[in-house]
Amino acid sequence: MPSLAGAVVLVTGASAGIGRETALEFSRAGARLAICARRWDRLEILSDVIRALGNECLAMQVDVAERDQVQAFVDASVERYGRLDVLVNNAGYGVRGRVELTDAAAFERLMRVNFLGSVYACQAALPILRRQGAGVVINVSSIVGHRAMPGGAAYAATKAAQISLTEALRAELRGTGVTACSVHPVRTDTEFAEVAARESRAPGAPIGPQQTPQQVARAIVECARRPRPEVHPYRLSRLLVWLNALAPGWVDAWAARAASRAARATPGPPTA
Repeated sequence: MPSLAGAVVLVTGASAGIGRETALEFSRAGARLAICARRWDRLEILSDVIRALGNECLAMQVDVAERDQVQAFVDASVERYGRLDVLVNNAGYGVRGRVELTDAAAFERLMRVNFLGSVYACQAALPILRRQGAGVVINVSSIVGHRAMPGGAAYAATKAAQISLTEALRAELRGTGVTACSVHPVRTDTEFAEVAARESRAPGAPIGPQQTPQQVARAIVECARRPRPEVHPYRLSRLLVWLNALAPGWVDAWAARAASRAARATPGPPTA
C-alpha cells in the first residue's frame, strides 16, 4: 500500500502518546481515520485536529477490554467508510513491580486490555479484510515482548502474547492479501511511565534507551505502506533480541544490574 491517500485506518488507544501521534501521521498521509479510546475529551480534540488537516475522522469512546465495544467500533467504522484498510492495535498501559508483589487482578486487567483488546479487534476486522482481499493489521507490541526486564513481568507478558498472536496471524493469512505485523518500540517519551507508576503498588524504574512517540508513529505508518513481519523503530534494540536468543544467562545478569542501577537513580516514594 505505497499510497495511503483515502485509506481507512483504525487506531485504538488514540487519545495520547503513540496512538495520538500515529493517528496524526496517518492523517498527514491523507488517510481517513477511525479512532477510539476511553478518554472522550482527548478524542474530541484529536478528531478536531484531524479534520483541520482536511481529513475525515470518526471518534468513539471505547474500552478495548470490552469485546462488544470493540465490535461496535469496527462495525461503525465500516458503516461510515465502506471498507477497512489498516488496523492499528495500540491501546494499552503498564504496571511495574516484582511478580510476587503484583496483584493477580493487575495481571488480569492488563491482559484484557493489552492482549485481548487486540484479539477482539482482529476478530472483528479480519472477516472484512479477508473479503476485501487486502489490508494490514499492525499490533503495537514492545521490545520487552521479546525480552522482559526485572519488575516488568505483567506488562511484558501481554506484549509477548501480542507477538505470538501476530506470528500465528501471519501464517494464517498467507495468500489472502492481508498481512499482519508487529511493532516493537523501546521506552517511549509519553505519559506511559506516569500511568504505570499510578497503577503500580511497588516501586520500579524504566530501563534502557528512550525514543519519541513521533518516531514510533512514523515507523507504524511506514509499516502500513510497506508491511514487514517485525518493525523495530529503535534499530539497536534488535541486538537485545539476538543476544537473548544466543546468551540468555548473560542478558539476565545485565538486566539485573541495569534494574539495580535504575532503582538507585530513581527517588523513592515519600515517607510518612
